[in-house]
Order: sequence, then C-alpha cells, then structure tokens
Amino acid sequence: MRRTNREVKDMDRIQEILMSCKVCRLGMTDENRRIYIVPMNYGFRFEDGRLILYFHGAREGRKLELIRSNPAVGIELDCGHELTEGTLACQYSYRYTSIIGSGKAAIVSEPDEKLKALAVIMKHQTGRDFSEFETNPKLEKAVTVIRVDVDEYSCKQNM
Repeated sequence: MRRTNREVKDMDRIQEILMSCKVCRLGMTDENRRIYIVPMNYGFRFEDGRLILYFHGAREGRKLELIRSNPAVGIELDCGHELTEGTLACQYSYRYTSIIGSGKAAIVSEPDEKLKALAVIMKHQTGRDFSEFETNPKLEKAVTVIRVDVDEYSCKQNM
C-alpha cells in the first residue's frame, strides 16, 4: 500500500468497517479476461481468523456462469464518504474507508449452509436475527448463495 499512513490493521476497526459498509462490489473475469463487476449486499463472518463473505441472488445469470468457470474474484467495499473542501482545487479531498481484496467464490448448495448464510446476510443488512423474519421453506430453493473465502485484503481509511 502506497499510503501506509492510511492503512488499517486493527481487527476491531476492520470489523467496524465491514459492519458500516452495506454493499460489496464483486469482480469476476471471463475467458477473454474481460472484467465484470456487480455491486451486491452482503453478510460476513470470520472463520478461524479468515474473512468469509456471503451474497445472495438469482439462480441463473452471468455472475454464476463466471464463478463456475473461474472462481477467482476480487472484492471492494467502501463507505464513510464525505467531501472535504479546500481553497484550491487540489486541496479538496475525500474521506472514506475501504477494503479491497481477492478470494475464491463458491456456490453454496447445502441447504443448512444456505440458510445460515442467509441469516448472516440478513443480520448484517438489517441488524435483526433471522428468527425474527417469517420464513418459507421455498426461500432456500429460490435463491443462490455465493460464499467468498477471502484470501487477502487490505483496509484503508482517510478520516
């Protein structure tokens, strides 16, 4: 990271940033190395110190085709946006926090794991436990859940 003074290494702060952000951009590539990026709501958890992200979406489409053909993905989250003004144009700046990384995506097929992943997403997005929502057994079958095991990431903030 070029601006090491902006790097965040404290795990409590990283978790705060993960909680504050609500959208993660998931980047994939096709066989011709064309990049496809899609913004998605997400949920997260740490498993043995490793960051795991969960996404849900339709049961078919380009995103799933790309993940099936190449599970390597990039992630980008940002939040805490605020313009800071200056007297001159080059004195303007922008406050933010961000996490950028890469990992491997997999489509979750096991029903219990899908429901647990959906609970993680709902908790992150709403702050409510999955048990508080009315559920339908068909729910698990109606959506695809994607799990990303994040191999590496860096966190940065300009506050």
